[in-house]
Amino acid sequence: MLASRSARLFQRVDAFEHRLCRSLNRACHRAAVRNLFRVVSQLGDGVFWYLVMLLLPVRFGDAGLKPALLMAMTGVVGVGVYKVLKQRLVRERPYVTFAGIRAGSVPLDRYSFPSGHTLHAVSFTVIAVAFFPALAWVLVPFAVLVAASRVVLGLHYPSDVLAGALIGSGLALGTLALA
Repeated sequence: MLASRSARLFQRVDAFEHRLCRSLNRACHRAAVRNLFRVVSQLGDGVFWYLVMLLLPVRFGDAGLKPALLMAMTGVVGVGVYKVLKQRLVRERPYVTFAGIRAGSVPLDRYSFPSGHTLHAVSFTVIAVAFFPALAWVLVPFAVLVAASRVVLGLHYPSDVLAGALIGSGLALGTLALA
């Protein structure tokens, strides 16, 4: 029942977002742009964030341990949240739904809503910057690039990215409030 209702809603939203998705995806026709966003997306798969979590205690000592652990715990919760949502809401990716959009990279799973990459990029950035504001100049632009990469590569709709950002910020703020 939920899947059929969400499918009808997503059909309307997909049609609304199609033009923007197609326009942004055209950037993938340029190898340099496609390759840049592929690298950003692959780093956003976890490599960049695992490195940040490892380096926080190295760089900041004991003060870096707590945010690294909070990021890891939030990451585990985030995976659970987005997997449940993807399995229940079953929104096809833009490149599957529309012939004019091509996948600039291979997705990690089948469905697109919400963007797990964006969810994690935002949640990890919010937590790290809450403890170390000076890191914002690196983490915020990287999180924005991760979010943009998902749409440019044809893997997500803008609303997937927005939902991922909202869920990620909510998880991070909840984690910080509990910590």
